[in-house]
Amino acid sequence: MSICSGYMAPEYAMHGQFSVKSDVYSFGVLVLEIVSGQKNNCFRIGENVEDLVTSAWRNWREGTASNLIDSTLNSGSRNEMMRCVHVALLCVQENVADRPTMASVALMLTSSSLTLPVPSQPANYMNSRALSDISSSLGYSSQDTHSKSTENLPLRNG
Repeated sequence: MSICSGYMAPEYAMHGQFSVKSDVYSFGVLVLEIVSGQKNNCFRIGENVEDLVTSAWRNWREGTASNLIDSTLNSGSRNEMMRCVHVALLCVQENVADRPTMASVALMLTSSSLTLPVPSQPANYMNSRALSDISSSLGYSSQDTHSKSTENLPLRNG
């Protein structure tokens, strides 16, 4: 399985297990794409390889999640955009039981008074250095792509 699994929930991509929470995962990826203006592809940043979910989690953890917001999204408030990132990260949680239902997602997105839980590490998150090591073993060098790219790198687990 490719590390950058697109919109598929990892439990479905790896084990064929599907539930209503699989769609929640897909929705979370879609929200990250909309807010960031980026596709969920693998891309190289210097020596590291990331996908959109990994990049979002890294920025969230480092307190720089506002860096994810597409600069062309002038019409919405920064707080609303940050709330969308927060909800999206809740949707892509590793543990299926930790993902909200779509009804909860709708409530979280429409009620600013609702306190959101703190997200934990998302599904498919790997240390971007480990991803870089994998890509190097497959013949990709740090000079292949330096900036965000729409080219998928054929990374595989194991």
